[in-house]
Amino acid sequence: MARVGAQAVIVQDHFDPHRAVLVELAIKHKLAYMSGTKETAAAGALVSLSPDWSGLYQRAAVYVERILKGAKPETLPVEQATKFQLVLNLKTAKALGLKPPPSLLAQADEIVE
Repeated sequence: MARVGAQAVIVQDHFDPHRAVLVELAIKHKLAYMSGTKETAAAGALVSLSPDWSGLYQRAAVYVERILKGAKPETLPVEQATKFQLVLNLKTAKALGLKPPPSLLAQADEIVE
């Protein structure tokens, strides 16, 4: 990716078991690494954006309750996540020579320093 001029890479969550190696390679090759888990941002990825899992689990509990009370699953509406968590790693941003704008810092749910 670095040879062809890529500046960033978005890595899916199922590669998380390999996050240490992937983060190291991304930093070595000056690639901004984006993940879907805050643990990967804490481990050195530049940024993560993920659904608010606790909120989704709470909504799932409401659905389970409705089904247990007799609702047919096929009649329940499909819901999409409406709240997301943004984690920004400032140490990695600095290593990549990036200065996140104040507006992005203000939107972050968590900042790793």
